Amino acid sequence: MNKYLQLFRLGNALMGIVGLTVASFMAVGTDVVNHGLDLVISAIIVFLFIAGGNSLNDYIDAEIDKTAHPERPVPSGRMTPIQARNIGIGTLGLSVVASLFTFDIACIAIVVIAAILMVSYELFLKQRGFVGNVTIAVLTGMLFLLGGAVVGDVMGNAIVATMAALVSVGREIAKDIEDMGSDEGRNTLPMRIGVRSSAVLASFFFIIGPVLSVLPMIWGSYGILYYLVVVADLMFLYCSFIVHKDPHAAQRMAKKAMMFALIAFILGVIPI
Repeated sequence: MNKYLQLFRLGNALMGIVGLTVASFMAVGTDVVNHGLDLVISAIIVFLFIAGGNSLNDYIDAEIDKTAHPERPVPSGRMTPIQARNIGIGTLGLSVVASLFTFDIACIAIVVIAAILMVSYELFLKQRGFVGNVTIAVLTGMLFLLGGAVVGDVMGNAIVATMAALVSVGREIAKDIEDMGSDEGRNTLPMRIGVRSSAVLASFFFIIGPVLSVLPMIWGSYGILYYLVVVADLMFLYCSFIVHKDPHAAQRMAKKAMMFALIAFILGVIPI
């Protein structure tokens, strides 16, 4: 594969674009077809942002990847760490520049804040355990906010963005519990407060996130098919129990539950 596309993680970038398009549809429904140019600009923003984040990641993890991912451009010698760093900073900067063409304050603010968080995560917060977990979760939620903002409804996805961020914290903690044996040099939450306390905190986030899914039912924000979100809620509740015994199974189940919740939100927007 071309070294730049491998550096950017092309598959991740394309999935990010799909996710943003879905988020825009969730915010305004079928009216999304009236925002073609906005969707193109937002796709460019997301591609550049993900490319920049992954490039910085390869710069920071250059030594680790010699063992973990020797096929990547930096550890394989096809690119120097400094080149990866410069590309990362450049593409993140270009994502901010691209956001200016939305001519929307909310869009620009979301991208600028996300870029600051991404750089902070890679340079400082990744090694700080829980703070890093929360940062990644917030970035996950911000994708949904951006999807709404580019179609003129920044608050249209506020519930799903918050829900996604909360359960993502639980999943990130579960992953840290699972990876305790290989996380040398990192001050992860399980290393600081122990596995049991970390699992309890993960359970809290797996529970509090789904609680928010009830609000659209109360407000009547979505159609009847949205009620399928209850299945995802039950899956998250199951995660809150099994994370104490099997964090690997919990984080994998949480990923599936997040996908099911997204489907419920999408179906809830479709008029029937």
